[in-house]
Amino acid sequence: MTNVNLRSNAVITAIGSYTPEKTLTNFDLERIVDTSDEWIVQRTGIRERRISADNEFTSDLCIAALRNMESRYPVNLSDVDYIIVATSTPDSILPSVASRIQAAFGMNRCGSADIQAACAGFTAAIQLANGLLLSGLYRKIIVVGAETLSKATDYSDRTTCILFGDGAGAFLMEAQQDNEAGDVLAAYSDTDGSGGHHLYRSSLSPTVGDYELTMNGNIVQNGREVYRWAISEVARGISELMQESGLSAAQLDWFVPHNANQRIIDALVVKLGFSPEQALSSISRYGNTSAASIPLALDDAVRAGQIKPGHLLLLHGFGGGLTQAGVVIRWAI
Repeated sequence: MTNVNLRSNAVITAIGSYTPEKTLTNFDLERIVDTSDEWIVQRTGIRERRISADNEFTSDLCIAALRNMESRYPVNLSDVDYIIVATSTPDSILPSVASRIQAAFGMNRCGSADIQAACAGFTAAIQLANGLLLSGLYRKIIVVGAETLSKATDYSDRTTCILFGDGAGAFLMEAQQDNEAGDVLAAYSDTDGSGGHHLYRSSLSPTVGDYELTMNGNIVQNGREVYRWAISEVARGISELMQESGLSAAQLDWFVPHNANQRIIDALVVKLGFSPEQALSSISRYGNTSAASIPLALDDAVRAGQIKPGHLLLLHGFGGGLTQAGVVIRWAI
């Protein structure tokens, strides 16, 4: 486990997002599996989710999110010098999704990498970008959380197919040239690899440790065990992150957890002392979008005028691994 208190000169200068046009509602799912709108809403808070087209992949969603960023902010993406994409559903293992973004925007002398930290991916990527900017090696970094989870979902399994949707959200992070404290004020990471078999997507190995996997390439989840871990260990991690930042729940303006399940969000809010109004969620409209859920919830709030410059936000992702990563940031745009 690591927890680090940071004084940062890395600032978030733009945000963008994209979700596919196709909507899959709970009533649509009633025609596919034995479920109901009432059952899904009561247990997850999800009413609909976005589904990528057959020829639309994670890199396409990333590029669309960055085009959205360009349309809203006076940014120049051509001189970005590093790209980090957090995803569990890349178009291909190689080349990376990040390299597809580089090609789309024609960035010169630009490094790129995909990271796989499941639902903690976006916040883990923020931590990595912050470190690279503080090192002085890079000036402008794109951080993207994106998923096409519908392409890795078994629509005959009613326990998982009701959960997942597709989308992408992106930050532009830049090195700040003055001595003022920047956006990332504190960070926290933790992993419990012994619980990895509770949430997985199989690939080459038929096992996680001694646990035999279902080798179909789809997401498999033990929802009860993930819920227990989130309520106990993730709650503890968020509490430690607040301690590291020196901020209480009352001093933070917004709490933005990974949107896995509205029941988990509600339980964390109560346990950690937040008010329900402080918690930002995208789950009702988009479902569980894994690495994309935090930036999608953030961008909805930005567009609605809820998040203002100077606001303090706690972002915390958690999921497969079992991994969690969080940051406290001061919003600047």
